[in-house]
Amino acid sequence: MIPPEAEVTQGMTGVTEMPPAVLVCLKVLQQRADFLRAASGRRQGTAGFLLQARDRGDGSGAVRVGFTASKKIGNAVLRNRAKRRLRALARAVLAKGARPGWDYVLVAKPEATVSREYQDLLGDMQRALAGVHK
Repeated sequence: MIPPEAEVTQGMTGVTEMPPAVLVCLKVLQQRADFLRAASGRRQGTAGFLLQARDRGDGSGAVRVGFTASKKIGNAVLRNRAKRRLRALARAVLAKGARPGWDYVLVAKPEATVSREYQDLLGDMQRALAGVHK
């Protein structure tokens, strides 16, 4: 999906050129097996969420990300709010700091993911990403 503010231009060679921000595309995990494989990889807990990551090793440059919010988070409204916040974190931080060929799963924590300040969650995400890649 191309953001509305991004313009696609046609270069001298006739090939369409995409802005750099659009080239980094996060694909969403949907298969249960992918979530289970990510759970067996590296983990980094933060105050607001848990980050699970693994190198797929398949040679693909795609970055895939999944989101989990169980019923421990609360009712459907709170679970959806938690997943929206996690998706915003992924767009803000993973688009720049993720490694190609890796799967990431963000797991919401009860109370913390919904109530924690967004700036604190951003800091948590940057530290967690650095932690799983060291």
